[in-house]
Amino acid sequence: MRRREFIKVIAGSAVTVWPLAASTQQAAMPVIGFTNSGSPDDHAQQLAAFLDGLSETGYVEGRNVSIEYRWAENQNDRLPAMVADLVHRRVAVIVATTTPAALAAKAATTTIPIVFQIGSNPVELDLLGHDNITGIAQLDVAVAPIRLRLLHQFIPTADAMALLVNPDSSPLAEANIKAIGGMAKDLGLKLHVLNASTERELDIAFSRAIELRVGGLVIASDSFFVGRQQQLAALALRYSLPTAFAGREFVAAGGLIGYSGNFIDAYHATGVYAGRVLKGEEPHNLPVQHGTKVELFVNRKSAKALGLKIPDTLNLHADELIE
Repeated sequence: MRRREFIKVIAGSAVTVWPLAASTQQAAMPVIGFTNSGSPDDHAQQLAAFLDGLSETGYVEGRNVSIEYRWAENQNDRLPAMVADLVHRRVAVIVATTTPAALAAKAATTTIPIVFQIGSNPVELDLLGHDNITGIAQLDVAVAPIRLRLLHQFIPTADAMALLVNPDSSPLAEANIKAIGGMAKDLGLKLHVLNASTERELDIAFSRAIELRVGGLVIASDSFFVGRQQQLAALALRYSLPTAFAGREFVAAGGLIGYSGNFIDAYHATGVYAGRVLKGEEPHNLPVQHGTKVELFVNRKSAKALGLKIPDTLNLHADELIE
């Protein structure tokens, strides 16, 4: 082979070698498996907070970490197969950001690190004491009974209230029924439990609450309901039913009361923990964090439309009174 031809061969080889090198570098990028019961459109702010927390540890999606998303689109029965696929792909860490997702991850692996973000009690869900599991337990189910108490302050003469749960999230639904049922008993209230896991069933549930002549409705914590806050607020206005749920968005859309832990802070902390695990920290050395911040929002316009006076204590202690 002549020298000029040899140089051409080497040059041609270099063209094919560099893409292979880049491909190898990309393949070496750690992969996070991100699971959630809902949909990306409904969790845009939470996901942004997670990515922000992750970036604080030096990991930026697409630059030095890859993320495999698995959204169940409110079909929790899909989660076990989704998590099994992530285990098969040998992701570096599984981030499970709802209670059903966390339970599916726990059942799927005892070796791949799991970082959860849930609103339930991790002790009751047996998520503590596992070498590969840690996460963030926000104030959600724990403060749900207070939603009933706040609602009762608006309607002190009511003798019955309703609780809306998603039966497809049975562990979460049961936890809410137990917690809020205890508060109802303390207040001397009869509690009617209503079920909804589809948009059509939401309308039926509100209609049923009116038939039962309840004083108000508490909506349990669930990703299905979180993704439908606009619809829930619209139903509350249509049926003139005092309703309490979680977060500002529901109240801004016309709901009466919003009371919960801070979802954005919880997702941010989850991103930080995921990054620390990627850096080599063992999950069992990262203590489960418990939320401490709660937020209260009240819609003045909705209260007036319902003919309700905002109690003085809520006027003083609300984080925001929305017009």
